[in-house]
Amino acid sequence: MGQTLSEPVTNKETAICQDDFYKVGSSCMQGWRTSMEDSHTHILSLPDDPGTSWFSVFDGHGGSIVAKYASKHLHKFVIQRPEFPNDIPEALKQGFLECDTAMYNDVAIKEQMAGSTAITVLIRDNKIYCANAGDSRAIGSRNGTLVALSSDHKPNNPEEMDRIFNAGGWVEFNRVNGNLALSRALGDFLFKRNQTIPAEKQIVTAYPEVSVHDLTEEWDFLVLACDGIWDVLTNQAVINFVTEMIGEGKYPESICEELLGYCLAPVCHMGGLGGDNMSIIIVCLLHGKPWENLVEKCKKIHSNKRASTKLSDPAFTNFDRFTAEGPFAEVSVLKAADDIHNSKDSVSSSSHTSSSSSSPISTDEKFETMVLGPDNSEDNSKETAATTIEQFGGEKRVEENVVKSENESTELKEITKNEADEESKAKVNNDLDNGETSSTTSDAPKASIVSNGE
Repeated sequence: MGQTLSEPVTNKETAICQDDFYKVGSSCMQGWRTSMEDSHTHILSLPDDPGTSWFSVFDGHGGSIVAKYASKHLHKFVIQRPEFPNDIPEALKQGFLECDTAMYNDVAIKEQMAGSTAITVLIRDNKIYCANAGDSRAIGSRNGTLVALSSDHKPNNPEEMDRIFNAGGWVEFNRVNGNLALSRALGDFLFKRNQTIPAEKQIVTAYPEVSVHDLTEEWDFLVLACDGIWDVLTNQAVINFVTEMIGEGKYPESICEELLGYCLAPVCHMGGLGGDNMSIIIVCLLHGKPWENLVEKCKKIHSNKRASTKLSDPAFTNFDRFTAEGPFAEVSVLKAADDIHNSKDSVSSSSHTSSSSSSPISTDEKFETMVLGPDNSEDNSKETAATTIEQFGGEKRVEENVVKSENESTELKEITKNEADEESKAKVNNDLDNGETSSTTSDAPKASIVSNGE
């Protein structure tokens, strides 16, 4: 993770646009980062091709120059390709590469160590074309069912790793050459210097993957967002939430702002989780009908899902972000440490119980649930950590949290045991001094072992 501020910038830049076919909302937020490097575009009708709509999100890194350039010009390169409109997938692929070449030939951009992901959706003639390079993502809802429009490009993906190795690179710590956490991007010209191979085979390439879907009245909405959202929430959680909110009559721009607020980390020491710039676009598909029709449809979808499944994978509107079910469960450990420390001066020395709290779960129980699992068993810690993290992270984060949970469990037990032994010895010695003998069991509060991710 890059440099962070002492306090997040929570001002949101929000925009809306609509016509008979789309109701679009977007929002972006700088968050904990020292600067805003994202950019996004939504154009309901392209000036050079009025029958085409364009939506895109660009997650910049190393500076904003590449993301800003792409947001202004990428769609122009695509529709000016000779393949357009007869072969739109190929036009998208070649348009991405041509845009990348144009930036390479611009000295002001080439000399900067900057790059950007690109997730784009082009809609024309009742077809949805999604082109992706990097780890930003697009999903859709079709009659309430999740449809993944893109797949992330990570260095540890077998196909990506093969290309990286064949181009003379390597993968270390799930990063390209130990540096870049994604394997496809615009810019990042340091990784595109092999003159013996074409652009699509470079260590890092701007060559996108393209998916095509028929646009029918079954489609409800699309969501495009950078990884600042997807690191925190699953695809299904976003679909559930947006469906529920539209069913309540909320406009897409308002839903975007709620998602950004939910995904923002409460502290900056979350290992990057919730600390990134965030950008999101929600495209509501009206199909020439009134907005109220989509509201009613989403209301029924959410109601039916709640009735049939009881929302086993629910929207997160009722989630506490700091419990094991929320994305920032680690904060509960930090809070537990503070609660234990603050309660020591206000509790009875005989009971060693925490001060009363508005929460129905005590601090110790919260901490034990987070580290050891609901049954306070070490065997359950691995399953709990994996389940908690799997909904929004990758294999690496699961493994790291599993290891951390096991280490925290062991250290917690050792520290608690040592404290109990020391208190017991002190009690025995005191009793001996008073001519008494007794057997005591310590109720000392458990110590919190906190490990902040980098």
